[in-house]
Amino acid sequence: MINRRTFSLGIAAAAATSLIANSVRAQSKSPITNVVLVHGAYADGSCWLDVIQRLQAAGLNASAVQNPLTSLADDVEATRRILDLQDGPTILVAHSWGGMVISEAGVHLKVAGLVYIAARAPDAGEDYTALAAKYPTPPASAGLVKAGGFAELSEEAFLRDFGGDLEPARAKALFAVQGRISETLFAGRTTEAAWRSKPTWYAVSTQDRTISPELERFMAARMKARTIEIAASHLSLISHPDEVANLIIEATASA
Repeated sequence: MINRRTFSLGIAAAAATSLIANSVRAQSKSPITNVVLVHGAYADGSCWLDVIQRLQAAGLNASAVQNPLTSLADDVEATRRILDLQDGPTILVAHSWGGMVISEAGVHLKVAGLVYIAARAPDAGEDYTALAAKYPTPPASAGLVKAGGFAELSEEAFLRDFGGDLEPARAKALFAVQGRISETLFAGRTTEAAWRSKPTWYAVSTQDRTISPELERFMAARMKARTIEIAASHLSLISHPDEVANLIIEATASA
């Protein structure tokens, strides 16, 4: 027999959740001012600095997540903590591996839209490695150096295949601060595909040597994203910050 008090509490909790969701949706009809940026593997939050300056100049509140890169769950939790701090509807943006993270964390009630920058965009439970294997293998993956349970890109692979269109001095500085990843990081699978229920935008890097541009186009088309193409390396957010920032600003105005 159902306890009436428990049943009533359950109805009240469901109503409260619905009110929160409706409130966020109502707020999102106004221009969105919050942007949360999620970096990928072999990077840290500083890779967003050029984009952040442009977002701030446009009057937006930008926050960068510092992913530990130890597991998908850990990166998702780090992202959720930053989303919790936002004061209203938020555009959640990711580069590269970070696409895995926002596909999972993007169901957060404050997320009004998702922007993928040369990023992974798996379906719920999808084996991304198997999906990627259907497309030409980009050369960057051959440059992994593993030690002590973690991995990083060699300097040659980083400069040539990861950020091939950057000034060499800038690329070397980024190489020096790259985020080392757990060797098991890429084994993680999402349980959510937030892009199935949230508006999405995607920037394809046409000269990408880390993720196949053909795969990027497939993922963008599958999620029915508003898509642009940038003649850039994998690090379009650094080599082409204007185009990337403008896409994010468009999302804040349209989500």
